Amino acid sequence: MIRPRLDKILEHVDSTYAAVIVAARRARQINSYYHNLGEGTFDEYPPPMVESSSGNYLQIALEELAAGKLRYRYR
Repeated sequence: MIRPRLDKILEHVDSTYAAVIVAARRARQINSYYHNLGEGTFDEYPPPMVESSSGNYLQIALEELAAGKLRYRYR
């Protein structure tokens, strides 16, 4: 089961396609943030913006999206 619920996520994006793209990119940023912590070069990757009990980076990204913490625009 997806948590947060899909209807909460779709309140902040245009479509499910946009939700997938935004969440995947943010999950990669979170992954890079945690991997660069040991090296001390984590300035270019922002830390997670929500408190989460999950260790799954995609889950954290979806929670950020549902909370309205992520902004995106089409190019």
